[in-house]
Amino acid sequence: MVRVMVVDDHPMWRDGVARDLEEAGYEIVATASDGAEAIARATATRPDVLVLDLNIPEPDGAAVTGRVVEDVSGLRVLVLSASGEQDDVLQAVKAGATGYLVKSATKEALVDAVAKTAEGEAVFTPGLAGLVLGEYRRLSDASPADEPDAPSLSDRETEVLRLVAKGLAYKQIADRLVLSHRTVQNHVQNTLRKLQMHNRAELVRYAIEHGIDE
Repeated sequence: MVRVMVVDDHPMWRDGVARDLEEAGYEIVATASDGAEAIARATATRPDVLVLDLNIPEPDGAAVTGRVVEDVSGLRVLVLSASGEQDDVLQAVKAGATGYLVKSATKEALVDAVAKTAEGEAVFTPGLAGLVLGEYRRLSDASPADEPDAPSLSDRETEVLRLVAKGLAYKQIADRLVLSHRTVQNHVQNTLRKLQMHNRAELVRYAIEHGIDE
């Protein structure tokens, strides 16, 4: 069972999200209403997925994201925010968020997003994925990477990474390469470990910077 923590400073919204996820079969291990409480409870309960609003009392959601992905091994953050503004989305992803949904998303979309986030897939409200990829490309063009000592990936890991960067879900990658879903997950986890990265969004940026997405 996937362990989830929900953070939002509006009690009715926080309780509603927690209830919807619990009804969908997730274990709600904690909730919090501000940044300090979120960090403390995430560290104590060590959830698999943190569903987090950005606009919470200090520290804000982006700061919380940066802190918990560093402190809690294996934790992935799904931002659930009222804002779909470019600056907010990019700030969250750069802090380490795996995905970003706006609060107009349906219950079904949220439940599905939490499942995908738990598996390490990058999940974005339609339209936002392109924005994130566009920003990574812009940063790559502005400052080309030069890492002669970058870790060596196997041919298969590179092949999986290329498809990840193209936005394919794990199941799609598995079908295309005639592999099991679990094997694809293992390749992604090995690549994350080799590159010392935390989530799929960071892998996409790495692939773009190194021309692996072509």
